[in-house]
Amino acid sequence: MSPMPEQNPLPFPDAPPPPSDPAPEPKPPLEPFSAGPRPTARPAKRPLWANLMSKLADPWLTPSIEPEDPRQYVDARPICYVLEDYGLSNALILDRACRDAGMPSPLSPLPGDPLGRKRAYVALSRRNAGALIPEPGSTKTHSGSLARLLQAHRANPELDVQLVPVSIFVGRSPDKASGWFSVLFSENWAIVGRFRRLLAILLNGRDTIVRFAAPVSIRESIAEDLPPERTVRKLSRVLRTHFHRIREAVIGPDLSTRRLLVDQVLAAEPVREAIATQAKRDNIKPEDAWKKAHAYAWEVAADYSNPVVRSASFLLTHVWNRIYDGVLVHHLDKFKAAAPGHEVVYVPCHRSHMDYLLLSYLLYERGIVPPHIAAGINLNLPVIGTLLRKGGAFFMRRSFRGNPLYSAVFTEYVAQLVSGGYSLEYFIEGGRSRTGRLLQPKGGMISMTVRAFLRQPKKPVLFQPVYIGYEKLLEGNSYLDELSGRPKEKESIWALLWGIPKVLRQNYGQVVVNFGEAIPLSEVLAKHAPEWNGEALGEEDKPAWLSDTIDALADQIHVRINAAADVNPINLLALALLSTPKHAMGEADLIAQIELCKTLLAEMPYSDRVTITPHTPERIIAHGLDINVLQRIKHPLGDVLDVVSEDTAVLMSYYRNNVLHLFTAAAWIACCFQTNRRMVRQRVIKLGRSLYPFLQAELFLPWSEDEFAERLDKTIDVFVREGLLEQVNEDDGGILQRNAGQTDEVFRLRAIGHSLQQAFERYYIAISVLVKNGPGVLGAAELESLCQQSAQRLSLLYAPAAPEFFDKALFRGFIQKLRELKLVWPDENSKLVFDERLDAWAKDAKVILGRELRHTIERVSPEAAKPEVEVTAQD
Repeated sequence: MSPMPEQNPLPFPDAPPPPSDPAPEPKPPLEPFSAGPRPTARPAKRPLWANLMSKLADPWLTPSIEPEDPRQYVDARPICYVLEDYGLSNALILDRACRDAGMPSPLSPLPGDPLGRKRAYVALSRRNAGALIPEPGSTKTHSGSLARLLQAHRANPELDVQLVPVSIFVGRSPDKASGWFSVLFSENWAIVGRFRRLLAILLNGRDTIVRFAAPVSIRESIAEDLPPERTVRKLSRVLRTHFHRIREAVIGPDLSTRRLLVDQVLAAEPVREAIATQAKRDNIKPEDAWKKAHAYAWEVAADYSNPVVRSASFLLTHVWNRIYDGVLVHHLDKFKAAAPGHEVVYVPCHRSHMDYLLLSYLLYERGIVPPHIAAGINLNLPVIGTLLRKGGAFFMRRSFRGNPLYSAVFTEYVAQLVSGGYSLEYFIEGGRSRTGRLLQPKGGMISMTVRAFLRQPKKPVLFQPVYIGYEKLLEGNSYLDELSGRPKEKESIWALLWGIPKVLRQNYGQVVVNFGEAIPLSEVLAKHAPEWNGEALGEEDKPAWLSDTIDALADQIHVRINAAADVNPINLLALALLSTPKHAMGEADLIAQIELCKTLLAEMPYSDRVTITPHTPERIIAHGLDINVLQRIKHPLGDVLDVVSEDTAVLMSYYRNNVLHLFTAAAWIACCFQTNRRMVRQRVIKLGRSLYPFLQAELFLPWSEDEFAERLDKTIDVFVREGLLEQVNEDDGGILQRNAGQTDEVFRLRAIGHSLQQAFERYYIAISVLVKNGPGVLGAAELESLCQQSAQRLSLLYAPAAPEFFDKALFRGFIQKLRELKLVWPDENSKLVFDERLDAWAKDAKVILGRELRHTIERVSPEAAKPEVEVTAQD
């Protein structure tokens, strides 16, 4: 079983993507060219020598063609292929790929043979790297064959040939030549001789990539009416730039050694100044301060090794097959279309330590150089740390505070990576999410990346959000311990080794990796920093717009990660089952609830990059049983499906939270009818608008208030059509009502609302504590602490809540949003004050919280400790 079934073809980066279809049909087998818009096969036969050489080479070659059908980009005009380098091997590989794709052979002449060499390809340079003495005329800046082809077009107005650039990579090695023979002779930036190329084909020919580009019209180049020599130079320069971009995208930049990169960091002016400052502050010799900086740089720097990456690729293929049912990838083609020419920064969500390995493995297997990854210093374990470092990881300490020398070294190292064109990967959440929600972003790495670009704006930067969704986490048990209040265990090599056998014996379901919509830094700067004119900023420059720009970029990354979510079977099971007190449902009820969730997702799509499991509710239930998150309890009146254990229920809240944001509008509407049977439609929408800023900040939602109100209106229509609500008195704008009693429709409506109910309870706790203590009494930190204590007590006294219910960070975010909306503000003593608007906001909460629950919250809400009044005796 292949571990990486890919959902989409991989179009060539420079070519316009083919029209998308929400449900693409399987492509038919490639057919020979026919008359019409596609080019026709040339009548001339391939030469005899080509037939003989192909029979020798074909057993050693298995070209992977990108895009899958390159014929979609060409028409009936004659085709001349353009290669980066001359060479018999390149001609044979191109010929084999053209035969596989149904394209005209490059070894047959063009009509009229304008090249004069009985072939249909040209190349920009020769493979003469092995020559000790340059050939005469080696300073020529263009291809003679290309010049002849252009001249033939000038002489014959009827001639119209389309140039198709083709990049060929025999193996992929983004590293210096070292290691295994298969790595030693794989593709790199050096132009090699014939013998080396022969060995590369023998060892790596089955790992060959042939990438076709959109054609270039020669007629358009001639039409510019430039002098002949200038025309050929310009066209050659454009083609060389194209080949350079594609090579960099596939095998990465021309990598330097770790030692060279460290030397560049230490030689940078900011680090030299930091070394001098450190020497003065510690009263030590400059040499000793330099050694300290050198040790920091050596601690940080990656030591990328292609033999290690290749070995890890082989090993991980077997691991994925063993523990996962497959790894699905979506929207990679859109990323590959946008990436060439950019410095790419991958910014995935962080759910598991597997995130590091999965993303690098997927990129490597699909012909993209793995990124350099910012990893926590806690992962720099013996042996494991070395392997991670050779896989591209560079290590960072959790805090730079109080160590300006380390900060200068690390910042400069990131700057060198950015200016050198290395792709990067880091997790802006700062650590793995223990609740399944996206954590509030931390802007440290983003700030370093943006400042590095602003200091040397050589190459445009592209931030690529990535959503990684699991059906079962390897760290599930440790997360459960932490959510139960136990301290986080320190990583150790022994714990890892002891855990491997257990991991390999379990089934962890399926993993989905979705590439979100990329974010060009240039667009962010144009919107949030229009005063920046493109000039390089100095290291000490701190423009006023920089902080806001970084915050906006971090928020946008999270929004686009959420917009690329995947809804897997476990997400749907968790949404349904956790809405019941005992986390159990009858089979028919569970099937109906899953169908309702899928209907909402289909009728009200969140974005075009959200993917949803295609399985039926029955198959979803069977899958939950297979991976041991559900158990079936037989009963004469109908089987009951239950979560395996309370621990499993706590973990399932994690998977529910992965997709909670997709159901925000539906959950809000359902919550309005938890304690109310009838409500005016416009009141539901109006209250939703007032609440939306808090939901938007907590769940990183993409809409404006008006867009959210429109989404609420359309979702209500879906609820009415599904029979969950009924609309009466339409002349007055409509009154909505749910059924009376405990009908199936009421049950399904309450189950949808349950996912957000506790968020509204948290909001009311914060308001209750604040109002109970009065204005000018509590600071923000004091309010956070009291809110957390109230939520913990409420969970202990009544039904257990989800772990995030008393998460202090969520209360902090809510309080911050209150301050942004000017509902509360600090006085001169940094105490929070408010006016009657907060009371009005608290009254609105009564719409969705029952009287008993409000009374309970108000009763457990604590008051701040009053200062003791000192009593003195009077004379």
